Amino acid sequence: MIKIAPSVLSADFSILRKQIILLEKGGADWIHLDIMDGHFVPNLTFGSLIIKSIRSITKLPLDAHLMAYHPERYIDDFKKAGVDLFTVHIEACVHLHRVVQRIKESGMKAGVSLNPSTPAISLREIIPSIDQILVMTVNPGFGGQKFIKSTLRKIREIAIMIESSKQNIELEVDGGVDEKNAKEIVNAGATVLIAGYSIFSKKNISIAVKNIRIAATK
Repeated sequence: MIKIAPSVLSADFSILRKQIILLEKGGADWIHLDIMDGHFVPNLTFGSLIIKSIRSITKLPLDAHLMAYHPERYIDDFKKAGVDLFTVHIEACVHLHRVVQRIKESGMKAGVSLNPSTPAISLREIIPSIDQILVMTVNPGFGGQKFIKSTLRKIREIAIMIESSKQNIELEVDGGVDEKNAKEIVNAGATVLIAGYSIFSKKNISIAVKNIRIAATK
């Protein structure tokens, strides 16, 4: 079953509680948290205090995507704040296996993300150790960007790698996901669609969540 994980990067934080409740009514499966450090990417977002507030609003799984150097510094705080899935960038981790091991020891599921220019083959040695893979289909750092069409080839390649591994690994896609391309992305092998602007820019975000799921599964 395809999962929809709205990214609160595009939410209106002045009415965040109301918007998260609307996401739940729309059938969202996860809440996606884009954590940016202002160094790995130019933007700076939020940390454990905001995550703790979001945890108090919803029981949906919280999916933290760390666009940050030295993400291991946040493992304990994010676990305490209520994060369920903790994804790091392969480009930001010198000792990736060690970081993944620490995430799993904390009790969270561990994921690895790749920038658009990072090849799928870089995942080969880490696949046996992880629970999810996040493919960036825009360059990370800002919401509302246009989907990079050439990344579909990489999604297909990673889907084959996952199938060959015979492991239960989610394949997330993040960046420019909307009703127009959702089906194509799922056909390429994605199991989790992350959408921010294409949901929160709509007048009715509950319907926006439903419409992406309909488009992905029709």
